[in-house]
Amino acid sequence: MDYITGVNKKEILELSELLDPKLEQSTVKVNGTVHTIRDMGEVAFVVLRKREGLLQCVYEEGVTQFDSKTVKEGAAIEIEGVLQREERAPNGIEIRMRKVRLLSEPYDTLPLTISKWKLNTSLEAKLDYRSVSLRNVRERAKFKIQEGIVRAFRDFLYGQGFTEIRTPKIGAKAAEGGSNLFRLDYFRRPAVLAQSPQFYKQMMVGVFERVFETAPVFRAEKHNTKRHLNEYTSLDFEMGYIDDFTDIMAMETGFLQYMIALLEKDYAKECKLLSVDMPKADKIPTVRFDDAKKKVAEKYNREIRNPYDLEPEEEALISQYFKEEEGADFVFVTHYPSKKRPVYAMDDPANPADTLSFDLLFRGIEITTGGQRIHDYQQLLEKFTNRGMETEGVEQYLNTFKWGLPPHGGLGLGLERLTMRLLGEDNVRETTLFPRDLSRLEP
Repeated sequence: MDYITGVNKKEILELSELLDPKLEQSTVKVNGTVHTIRDMGEVAFVVLRKREGLLQCVYEEGVTQFDSKTVKEGAAIEIEGVLQREERAPNGIEIRMRKVRLLSEPYDTLPLTISKWKLNTSLEAKLDYRSVSLRNVRERAKFKIQEGIVRAFRDFLYGQGFTEIRTPKIGAKAAEGGSNLFRLDYFRRPAVLAQSPQFYKQMMVGVFERVFETAPVFRAEKHNTKRHLNEYTSLDFEMGYIDDFTDIMAMETGFLQYMIALLEKDYAKECKLLSVDMPKADKIPTVRFDDAKKKVAEKYNREIRNPYDLEPEEEALISQYFKEEEGADFVFVTHYPSKKRPVYAMDDPANPADTLSFDLLFRGIEITTGGQRIHDYQQLLEKFTNRGMETEGVEQYLNTFKWGLPPHGGLGLGLERLTMRLLGEDNVRETTLFPRDLSRLEP
């Protein structure tokens, strides 16, 4: 009888293993995809693309037991050869090829020249041929860094006593209100795609006290801008027994500090490849919503047109102001007007027209919305009534408060926007694997 006893140990080596100086001049086996071929006649340089980066291999006529003319870009091959140092090669090593085994080959030429340092094509072309454009090492590096952001979020919050949860993305009622909902027929019952895990996060505070989730959310907004998506990944957390909403801002600041340190340590190669200008988060300034508007209006001679929300231009100018005045990459804008915040946002006892809430701006764009929530059942019911909102369909959410919840708050952070600003990109689709917007449902 045969048994499976664990991960198979293979002869094939990965790039990080090949960097061991002890392996120099030894015969090794590797596999990978042919990224590019430079044919010099009797010698050809075959660059393999592996999960950890690029590896240069050298074909020599009469030495390599394979005809280089039969290898195409995009082919998957296995190579046996002698490993040696070569400072001019990627990662400072190369393999002198002895044997080559063809594992698979493409049937057509690639639609994009992915071996170029930077893809010389439009964003639309990159998205149309997404599975190919992501093979470019710079495009791929964006999403390794995005992996690092999510990893930092998880690791940091685990270290702070949070429990990871998974909430449904099909529901009966909206959490955020408004009309930007994707509606669907759920076995002849009306349903919507989740705009946010907000209701469930609050319910789970009564179970675990501190919870988080990384998952997609859906907004049926008819925007066609560089900052909006109809499906994006939200990094959410909710925490109980807070003193006030500054506890939430402090927790996010701690996450950002952890994230920056992790990226600098474990993703240094990708950060260098993309020339990432790493932000500072040792201390983040806070400013009240109304004060922020006044500061920008005075310094940049700009009229305040909307007293209840920040326009994109104002977000950019507030960030510019605090970069010039404080050298800050991030800024918390607090005490947003109540009429522009969801029903569960706690109003400021000192001025009920404002909320104990905030947005985090990063280099000119909002990446986070958060704050303290109402935890008192009667107070929440009164706010529903004052806003003329129906409680039908949210009874189970409201019952959670009837049965008691501690003071709590939380936030939602847009992963793709954070990545976009971190990498200095101008369009959020650049940092979204497979974007969904007004015109794109494929691939």
